[in-house]
Amino acid sequence: MKIKLLNFSHPLTEENLKETAALLGCEAADIEVAEVPSRVDLDMPLEPQVASMLNSFGMDPREWQTLPLVVHLPSLSASAAVLLAQMHGLCGWFPSVLRFAPENSGPLTRYAVAEVINLQAVREGARAVR
Repeated sequence: MKIKLLNFSHPLTEENLKETAALLGCEAADIEVAEVPSRVDLDMPLEPQVASMLNSFGMDPREWQTLPLVVHLPSLSASAAVLLAQMHGLCGWFPSVLRFAPENSGPLTRYAVAEVINLQAVREGARAVR
């Protein structure tokens, strides 16, 4: 199964891809990474800037609704919020996202993939308690 990883943040290392694949239960070769610069102009509205980022993938409506997607969110929280809202509109569901955590096991800090969070499952769980 091919998985599309939309990266709006720091570049992923080979080790990050292996960690992600292990968490997804697939091979690193099954993950297609699409890198998108997420720098925004804070003096301009975010919504059209984020829409432009999403349009840069050239995916058609069918692809947005059928491809397995994982997202490495942009660091700017407002950009991440707009991105998730727009992706929900395009896909009809929330994507899964990567969470990184620092690993301080030596003289250098390395950021490892800590988990893949299924946001759609989080949403459905929250709806059950309302």
